[in-house]
Amino acid sequence: MTAWIEQHAERIAAAAAEELRALVAVSSPSGDKHAAEAAVDVVRGLLHGEAEVERVPCSTPDQAEDLVVRVRGTGTRRLLLLGHLDTVVPHETHRGLHVDGDKLVGSGAVDMKGGDVLALGVLRALADGSSEEAPDFAEVALLLVNDEEWRRVPFGHAERFASFDACLCFEAGQLGPDGEEAVVVRRKAAGTLRVRAHGRESHSGSAPEKGANALLALTHAAQAMAAAADPQGPHALTSVPTILRSGDAFNVVPGKGELIGDLRAAHADAFAAVVDAIPEAVGEVRFETEMLRLWPGMDAREATKPLLARASALLGGG
Repeated sequence: MTAWIEQHAERIAAAAAEELRALVAVSSPSGDKHAAEAAVDVVRGLLHGEAEVERVPCSTPDQAEDLVVRVRGTGTRRLLLLGHLDTVVPHETHRGLHVDGDKLVGSGAVDMKGGDVLALGVLRALADGSSEEAPDFAEVALLLVNDEEWRRVPFGHAERFASFDACLCFEAGQLGPDGEEAVVVRRKAAGTLRVRAHGRESHSGSAPEKGANALLALTHAAQAMAAAADPQGPHALTSVPTILRSGDAFNVVPGKGELIGDLRAAHADAFAAVVDAIPEAVGEVRFETEMLRLWPGMDAREATKPLLARASALLGGG
């Protein structure tokens, strides 16, 4: 391991716990603009003095602006560090950071404020040009978005960073099969499928036969969605019903409702099989399908192999 890497790794590790504590202390569920601004303020306080700060429009309309931090150098390559500040944890169940054995546990600590803290540490290390061993670069940018957990629109920053040479995302990955540290270079495509049911209400006590029960019909749609999964197939397709909503009153045959399913596969094209598996109707209940989210898959194994080999060598690995 080079002395520069070792020195800054120690600095990042020494500061990480308290920086994570400060960031996790802010409850920042997706969609809360004020909470997002509070999280951005914490990040600002952790920046290197020479960093350039810019707020740019979020991919999702009417949300807090995303944060871009830039550090300039004299080299030729440009690196993007990527993270997000929003979490899936609502305010009422938010927990601050606490120590559990050798773990730091708190709302959003893994997904992904811990990664944000590491990215900030890397940015500060690269901004510190005091060592001759420091890597040279033209620009390092840190992008922290506020809508990763619930984005339903295309990512709005692809063109902004299209000319960059590399991108590192600091969201938590996983260990290798033997417990070794690993870098995620392949990711399945993800989709969120919504099925809306259009039936007919009626009184459940006096005239249930006059209704068209959306809830019962959606249970058939849920079974069809689950049956379309093919996890051992060529695309490793999973299709899991996750949310079912229907009915507004205990004594009324529900005339409408919706089913949400989470889809994953090696390629997004595989999701068409799930959509096709949903019937147009069950009895007198009509279905309407819509893909709320569609994220492409990633397979960067070949492209990243030389880079990871060099990084491993710099860290003292094989």
